[in-house]
Amino acid sequence: MNTTERAAAVNGRTALVLRLAGAALLAVTAAIHLDLYLTGYNTIPTIGWLFLLQVIAAFVLAAAVAVTGSRLVAAAGAGLAIATLGGYLLSVWVGLFGFREVRTTAGLVAGIVEVVAFCALAALAVLPGDWGSTSMTGRFDAIVGRLGNRLPGGARGSAGAVGAVSLVALVVLVASVASASGAASPVSTGGANALKTTTVGGVTVLTNAKGFTLYSFAPDTPTKSACNGSCTAYWPPVSPATLAPGVAGTLTTITRSDGSKQAVYNGHPLYTYIQDKKPGQATGNNVKLNGGVWHEVTVSR
Repeated sequence: MNTTERAAAVNGRTALVLRLAGAALLAVTAAIHLDLYLTGYNTIPTIGWLFLLQVIAAFVLAAAVAVTGSRLVAAAGAGLAIATLGGYLLSVWVGLFGFREVRTTAGLVAGIVEVVAFCALAALAVLPGDWGSTSMTGRFDAIVGRLGNRLPGGARGSAGAVGAVSLVALVVLVASVASASGAASPVSTGGANALKTTTVGGVTVLTNAKGFTLYSFAPDTPTKSACNGSCTAYWPPVSPATLAPGVAGTLTTITRSDGSKQAVYNGHPLYTYIQDKKPGQATGNNVKLNGGVWHEVTVSR
């Protein structure tokens, strides 16, 4: 076997590894987004549909990469991975379509998977050699290959560029997640800051002292909260409080799994919702998220 044949064999083996790894990573990010979609993101306007589209596109491209190994399909998969990461970062930085993401383990894991998927698929797209082309994609694969070879340094330059972009994306992801708001501490509303009521959509609801709507979580019991960990990043629990004069009902407390105290109204542990941006909103009412349905806490007059 001469040098050219050995190089071709090495590239062929490398292409197979990148092909299978890229397909698997796309399937993983699709699975993560599908789980998030089914556990509540489907209720978020616009964001829900984007999650569903990402899931479908990622699964389709994962299968296509695994079956064909085409440069064109690999480039499309790399583009989807980096675009998904970009959408997540935008939602962390400034919000996307009115929804602002918070720091969660699932978000960080999905972001890392997307960076690695981009790296594997982009490397596959620019890998030297003749492999993976089909009658449908051969012409486009050749174009993608030539574009990669035109980068400074040729094949090595292409690989270096892919590595550099991946590294920058990973650094930006980690820095962004580290600086994002995370799981919130219980919202203090005790003492003089008593719980009040307001009218939202013709319904009298319980609010904290600042006028933000309070919520209950269907899986909770009067003595135990089912919202822990990353759940509290979206639904900060309310610490022990008092009721303002004239507000009917019974206010008690429970001890959460982390040892902190939480206010309980008429047997329902209380939470605020991070997506409520101002008093008088109740955007979390009837939202299915974190494994259960959330309801605004109503008060009988």
